[in-house]
Amino acid sequence: MNIDQLEYRRRIWAWTMYDWANSAFATTILAAVLPIYYSQVAASTLASPAIATAYWSIGLSISLFLVAIVSPILGTISDVMRGKKLFLALSAGMGIVATGLLVLVRSGDWLLASLLFVFGRIGFTAANVFYDALLPHVALKNDQDRVSARGYALGYLGGGLLLAINVVMIQLLPGTWGARLCFLSVALWWALFSIPILLSVPEPHTFSGSLSPGQTVVSVSFRRLWETFKSIKQYKELFKFLLAFLIYIDGIGTIISVAAIYGAELGFGSLELILALLLVQFVGIPFSLIFGRLPSQGSKYRPVFLAFILLNLILLPIAGISGVRILPEGISGAPPPPFLDTPSSLGQGDYLCLDEHFIYTGTWHTEQISSDTLGTKNDRTYRTNIESGVRLDFAFNGQKIELIYSIGPDHGIWALEIDGQPLKEKDGELFLINCYNTSLRYENKTALLTETAGEHILSLINRYNRDPRSQGTKLSISRIIVLPPLRQSNLGIIIGLIFGLELFCIILAFLLGPVLFSGFVHKMSTKRCIFLALFVYTAIAVWGFFLNSIIEFWCLAWLVACVQGGSQALSRSLYSSMIPASKSGEFFGLFGIMEKFAALFGPLVFAAAAASFNSSRPAILSLVLFFIVGILLLNRVDVEAGRRIAREEDEKLKDHSE
Repeated sequence: MNIDQLEYRRRIWAWTMYDWANSAFATTILAAVLPIYYSQVAASTLASPAIATAYWSIGLSISLFLVAIVSPILGTISDVMRGKKLFLALSAGMGIVATGLLVLVRSGDWLLASLLFVFGRIGFTAANVFYDALLPHVALKNDQDRVSARGYALGYLGGGLLLAINVVMIQLLPGTWGARLCFLSVALWWALFSIPILLSVPEPHTFSGSLSPGQTVVSVSFRRLWETFKSIKQYKELFKFLLAFLIYIDGIGTIISVAAIYGAELGFGSLELILALLLVQFVGIPFSLIFGRLPSQGSKYRPVFLAFILLNLILLPIAGISGVRILPEGISGAPPPPFLDTPSSLGQGDYLCLDEHFIYTGTWHTEQISSDTLGTKNDRTYRTNIESGVRLDFAFNGQKIELIYSIGPDHGIWALEIDGQPLKEKDGELFLINCYNTSLRYENKTALLTETAGEHILSLINRYNRDPRSQGTKLSISRIIVLPPLRQSNLGIIIGLIFGLELFCIILAFLLGPVLFSGFVHKMSTKRCIFLALFVYTAIAVWGFFLNSIIEFWCLAWLVACVQGGSQALSRSLYSSMIPASKSGEFFGLFGIMEKFAALFGPLVFAAAAASFNSSRPAILSLVLFFIVGILLLNRVDVEAGRRIAREEDEKLKDHSE
C-alpha cells in the first residue's frame, strides 16, 4: 500500500464512518423503536401482541436466512468482478430506501412494515459483508486491530447519538409521527454518512485475471466458492477460528439481546433499562479504542490499558455487591419485602378472573369463553357485558397492578378509580381505557400505579352513554395481577459512584500498569486480547445469575461495555488477517453466515433453560458454556499458520494473474 500518510488516514476515516452511518439502523430499527412500533401500531389489528411478536420474528428469520444464503455468493462475485464498493452501494441503497419508506407505515400496516423490515435488514446485513471485506485493503496488517476498533467506537457513538435524538422526537411529536419520522431520520443518516466510503476508499485490486472464453462472472464465482469449500483442510486454522467465533459470539449476542428482558423480569424500571442501554452505547466507545490499542506494539500506554481493564473486572463486581449491602434500598434498588395477602385483599403475584373477589353493584352478567378463543393458556377467561353505569371493585394489597383485557368493535370506554378517587392523566384529564377497536385483539395490558403501597380498592366504571367516543358496552378482562413492590433507586448517586470508581481505576492503572504489566503486555496478541474479553464475559454471566439490584445491574452494564465492542472488533480484525486479501468478499460472506447462525442457537439455549427452570437466572448462567467452549476452541487456533496460508494464497493468485 504505497500511499502517503495523509491519504491513508483519509481512507481510514472514510471506512470507519460507515460504522457511524449504519449503526443508526441497528439501534433505532433493530433494537429500540421499530419493534415497539410494529407491535403497538403496525400490528394493532392482529389478534394479540403475541401474534405480532411472532410475525416480527418470522420477518427477522426470513431476512437472516436470505442473507446467509446470498452473502458468500455475492462476496465471491464482488472479488471476481472488483465490485465490493458497487455491491456495498447497492445493498446499503436497498436498506436505506426500505428504511425511509417505513415512514408510510400506519395502524394495521403490519404486512407493509414486515416487507420493508425484511428488505431493510437484508440491505443492512449484506452491506456489512462488503464493508468488512474492504478492511484488509484499507488498513495495513499491523493496523487492522486499531482501525476495526475505531469503526466499532464510531458506530457506538453514531448509533447512540441518533437514538438519543429519536427518543426526544418520540416524546415531543404528536401521535405516531415521532416514531415514523425516526425511521426517516435513520435513512437520511445512513445515506449521508455512507458518502465518504464511496468517494474516498478505492475499489481494491483483484488477482482474478480476465475471464476465459465461455466463462461468466457468476460461473467463475460459484466455481471458486466450491473450491474454497473443498479446500477446508488448506484453511483449517481459519475454519477452526470460525467455529470458535460461532460459539462465543453466540453467547455475546444473547447477552446483548436478553439484557433488557432480564432486567424487566427482575423488576427494574423502563427508565433504568433505557439509560443502561445508552450507557453501554457511549461507554463502549473508549473501551473499544482501548482494546484496539492493546495488541499494538507501537503504543506506550499498553500496560496502562491492560491494568485499567483488569481493575474494572475486579472492582466493578466488588462495588456492585458491596453497594447493595451498604447502601439503603432507596438508593441501591434492592428488592423490597413482598406484599402479602390480607383477609380482604390479594397480595403480590396473585391474580384473579372476573368471577372472583369482586364486590359488584348494578346489573351485570358473565359469559364464559373458551381459553382458545381469547388466546390465554392456563387461566379461565371471561367476557363481561356490563350495562351503563355499572362498576366493579377489586381489593388488593400492593402498589402496582396489571390489567389484561381485550379490545374490539363492541367494546366500550372505562374510567378507573383508586380508593374512590378518579385516576387522571398528568395534564389533569380523566384517565380512560378505550377498549374500542375495529377488530378483536386479545391480551392487551395496562399497568396502574398507586401513590403509596398498601391496601387499596380499584374500581372499573363503565362510561357508556357518558362519553361520545364510546362505541359499545363490553369490557373483556382476562386477569388482574398484583405486581411486586417497586424498586427505589437513586441513579444520580449510582452513576456518581461508578464514575468515581472509574477515576480511581484510571489513577491506579497509571501507577501500577507500568510496574506490573510492562513485561506481560508484550504477550498480548490479538487472540489473547479476545481471551481476556471472553474471561470478562464469563464473569458477567456468573454475576448475572446472582444480581438482584439496580446498582449491580448498572455495574454489570458498565462491565459489558468494557468488552462488547473490543471483542467484536478484534474478532473481525483477527479474521481479516487470516484470509487472502484477494478473496476478502468471499470469506467475509462466510463470516457473515457464522454471525447469522450465532443469532439462533444462543437464544434457543436461553429459552430452553428459562422454560425448564421457570426463571431466567439459570438461563443467564448457561451462557458460561458458550464462553468456555469458545475459549477452548480459540486456544487451538494457530494464528500465524493461518496468516502464512493467506499470504501464500495471495501470492499464488497474483502469479496466476500475471
